[in-house]
Amino acid sequence: MPSVFAEARPVEFIQRPGGQQLSPRDELARGLLQPQPSIAPKFLYDALGSRLFEAITELDEYYPTRTELALLEAHLPALAAAIGAEARVVEPGSGAGVKTRMLLTALERPVGYVPIDISHEQLELNARALREEFPGLEVQPICADYTSRLELPHSTRTAARTVAFFPGSTIGNFEPDEARAFLARLGRLVGDGGMLLLGADANNDRASLERAYDDGLGVTAAFDKNVLAHVNHTHDATFDLDAFTHRAVWDASHHRVEMHLVSMRAQRVRIGATVVGFERGEVIVTEHCYKHPREAMAAMLTAAGWRTLRVDADPRGRMHLWLATRSA
Repeated sequence: MPSVFAEARPVEFIQRPGGQQLSPRDELARGLLQPQPSIAPKFLYDALGSRLFEAITELDEYYPTRTELALLEAHLPALAAAIGAEARVVEPGSGAGVKTRMLLTALERPVGYVPIDISHEQLELNARALREEFPGLEVQPICADYTSRLELPHSTRTAARTVAFFPGSTIGNFEPDEARAFLARLGRLVGDGGMLLLGADANNDRASLERAYDDGLGVTAAFDKNVLAHVNHTHDATFDLDAFTHRAVWDASHHRVEMHLVSMRAQRVRIGATVVGFERGEVIVTEHCYKHPREAMAAMLTAAGWRTLRVDADPRGRMHLWLATRSA
């Protein structure tokens, strides 16, 4: 929505250096034991978290989704013409698929679609619906963490090019070095002649950002605190949701919104066999969302091996659509 609400999903395992696997419970404990306690944003998206995110996108305060939808509606004909006929679309963090349908409808004779999502149920539902809506489209879902190394499934149809579709400003949920590495991996995934259609947020207005990520109805707060309920249910933790409150902070020096869960009292929380103590006022960071100025995003794409073909921005210059191709 990556937006601060990344469309990533929780993973089964992450890799230690040297190839050893680290379980989600161990990953959670490790993050909470850091000098700055944190929970990785991918843990935000259980079934309820995903529904809460969809509710957030409908809020008046939350501008990114509706602004990007308007951009797509205005510029997809030109973008589709630049992409060309018979493309294969790969979408990391495919989610509910609203923007996907817009893209597939605009493209001329798309031959394939590869959605990548960790939520198996949503992935299958969306894949089944797209097969019905786009007869002849080869839909090949991959249930996986899209931040890991991936290989595309063998296709029975020949595509003119492969296009990575990554809307929602989800790129802002990566730390800058991680974002460059991820964009480079996308380049290797789509191969020679491949393209990238990327949505990114450049807003730096504190007031509008803090409203967007801490709405008056409290939907964002419920979304953020739900991560504690999720880890309680799935990773043997003992968080008291009433003992934490949500806060969104704009950090101008790093061009990012920070999502915080603030401990309301001194307390101890168990995660499996690990016990973590929190002081009153201590913060758990659940997400960073970087807002990339246009020049910074252009430099990041270049560093990751992409050549920008066109950039479309909304009238207020907040949201941008980037179309890029792999550098020769």
